Amino acid sequence: MQTELEIIYRDEWLIAVNKPSGMLVHRSWLDKGETRFVMQTLRDQIGQHVFPLHRLDRPTSGVLLFALSSDIASQMMPKFAGRDIHKTYHAVVRGWIKEGATLDYPLKEELDKVADKFSNAEPEAKEALTEYQPVAHAELPIPMGRYQSCRYTLVEMKPHTGRKHQLRRHMHHLSHHIVGDVNHGDGRHNRLFRQEFECHQLLLHASRTEFRHPVTGENLVIEANVDDVWRRVLEGLGWGKVF
Repeated sequence: MQTELEIIYRDEWLIAVNKPSGMLVHRSWLDKGETRFVMQTLRDQIGQHVFPLHRLDRPTSGVLLFALSSDIASQMMPKFAGRDIHKTYHAVVRGWIKEGATLDYPLKEELDKVADKFSNAEPEAKEALTEYQPVAHAELPIPMGRYQSCRYTLVEMKPHTGRKHQLRRHMHHLSHHIVGDVNHGDGRHNRLFRQEFECHQLLLHASRTEFRHPVTGENLVIEANVDDVWRRVLEGLGWGKVF
């Protein structure tokens, strides 16, 4: 098992890691059985306390940013709450997306099971915007349902809002489910990728984060490479290194 996190950016104020798929950002009472978390692992790795500025879902990989002081965290948090942080994700989805667009589809808050049990109020749908663009297409000669082959798109997505599971739910709404999504995806395609590519994870990767540095004022772009599972899928679909 990987013991150290890949640090992809560090200065005296900020640090970013390439979060592995399947790893929680911090401890949660909803996952009491977990023993390894990004926040604690990074703290032990660099010997310094870190302050998470945002989160990535457990199955999502990619750029994860921390502040190295509470002062910087307090400066950065409003930027993440607003639209001053520009994030780019890549995903493999079922079907062919032929043209890019911006999906404006409000989403209701997804409550966890315990919170949902104690809540009587119906969550209100809130604004959710996702810009998406196809990058590459592939077709596998494997029958699926009434089709004689399976088609997939590598899609680039830029969320303009930060709703819970926004990208996964928006792709589900478009019927272009992200491969490996066990909650909002298509089980048939998930099984196919497990069998063909030994892919047992969500194919959603936070590939780039761009923002203005809170101290230096420079425009900072932080990028994260994909892992071995991603590379195996990209190669198997004939895409090679496309991002």
